[in-house]
Amino acid sequence: MTSTALAVEAVVKKYGRGRSGVTALRGVDLTLPTGSFTAVMGPSGSGKSTLLHCAAGLDTPTSGTVRMGADTVSQLGANKLTAFRRDHVGFVFQSYNLLPTLTVEDNITLPLLLGRRAVDRDWLDYLIGAVGLAERRKHRPTELSGGQQQRVAIARALVTRPHVVFGDEPTGALDSRTAKQVLDLLAYTARTLDQTILMVTHDPVAAAHADRVVFLADGAVVGSMAGGDAQAIASRMSSLGAW
Repeated sequence: MTSTALAVEAVVKKYGRGRSGVTALRGVDLTLPTGSFTAVMGPSGSGKSTLLHCAAGLDTPTSGTVRMGADTVSQLGANKLTAFRRDHVGFVFQSYNLLPTLTVEDNITLPLLLGRRAVDRDWLDYLIGAVGLAERRKHRPTELSGGQQQRVAIARALVTRPHVVFGDEPTGALDSRTAKQVLDLLAYTARTLDQTILMVTHDPVAAAHADRVVFLADGAVVGSMAGGDAQAIASRMSSLGAW
């Protein structure tokens, strides 16, 4: 049986109170099997980023439950949640968030350093090779292209062997050719490393790399599709009034 890496159950997220309050998520349910690559799409304001933040432990649901592995993330206190994110969650954002004074290798191993964990040299060497940076491990971010910097960010997200890697528009700052390389790499990690990925994107071409696309509208899941090309995904988005 395929294990569950992430379970979002009846999650509601409200901001503010009374008439000025906004309900960003309305009872969202979402389950991610281990090793799956899921894309989340929806019109602007549909709750995509809020869902990602609640699922990743960056924000706390107003109600509902978020489970990752054997842990109920939505019930962890602030200190335990910070440690949990550091040790069990990977993040890849549109901005690479690399430290300019550190080498590729040091940027990748930074989460281990912060968690006072030993570096598994074999795993590190494998990751650096898998993202195609074996010849640049001693380079600094300013010596790398945008695509190479995002590859460093992906390796950094993977180095702790997280339960889930969360991507928030991870290819938004890249040209189409480089974006495809990065998306192919994410798909490879799911397929080959059994890594679970949840990616928020507005781009049907990016979403087409995922195993499943989940559609949000007005803070609720309104459908999903397994696989599908960019044209089919764009057509589904158009039916939601996204464009």
